[in-house]
Amino acid sequence: MADSKLELLQGQRILITGAARGIGAALAERLASRGARLALIGLEPELLAAVAERCGEDTFVGECDVSQSTQVTAAIDAAAAALGGLDIVVANAGIATAGPLRTQDLRSWERVIETNLLGVMYTDRAALAHLEASRGYLLNIASAAASLRSPGLSAYCAAKAGVEALSDCLRVEVRPFGVQVGVAYFMVLNTDMVRDFERELPSLERGRRELPGVLRHTYHVTPAIDQLVAGIVARRRRIAYPRWFLKTLAFRQLFASEVSERVAGR
Repeated sequence: MADSKLELLQGQRILITGAARGIGAALAERLASRGARLALIGLEPELLAAVAERCGEDTFVGECDVSQSTQVTAAIDAAAAALGGLDIVVANAGIATAGPLRTQDLRSWERVIETNLLGVMYTDRAALAHLEASRGYLLNIASAAASLRSPGLSAYCAAKAGVEALSDCLRVEVRPFGVQVGVAYFMVLNTDMVRDFERELPSLERGRRELPGVLRHTYHVTPAIDQLVAGIVARRRRIAYPRWFLKTLAFRQLFASEVSERVAGR
């Protein structure tokens, strides 16, 4: 991306949830290097503090469980007060657990929905007034799992499909108020969350090896962040890495069914 476009991030007030590690931390550091003013929200104070230190001394840090609506509202309002408003909000916080629905612990399944779907909704709802004031941009992080459903990841796939649907509905609702809404999709990235649930469900990794090369590949985080930053600057409706994933959305039902069967080994 041309430096002239990246200069558009200079001074932008950007809030990121789930900023302690993975995509959130990498995105925060990249945006800070381009002059953005940041608010980092998450549950791991020591990790958040370390990311904030790398981002600059004026970075706001807020400890918050995104599955708790009152905590989300308080954290976002505090961040907006500290930064003097918000221009961009990235609802990134997410978790994953793996296992067949029939045997998986019910509470762990519910927790994924509470964090990955309700947490995004709580973030969006709390951020809207601030983004209306700045005519800002809201970016919800979904996943390729929104359409490429994998056995053993039912909670994660359901939540991410919900994030996509929420984003598409909200985009139309808030357009009259000057707010733009985007949704991001990633294939499997080399993050600690991915490594954790592959250890939790080894059959998932074995099933993924049966897929065509582009689907079984684990992708590096850095080029995904490149696409994310470019999408934020352009305020895109849809951002994806790899970019070819966007083409699959047009025929997702056929594609998704085939992927699920391959992963299941049938």
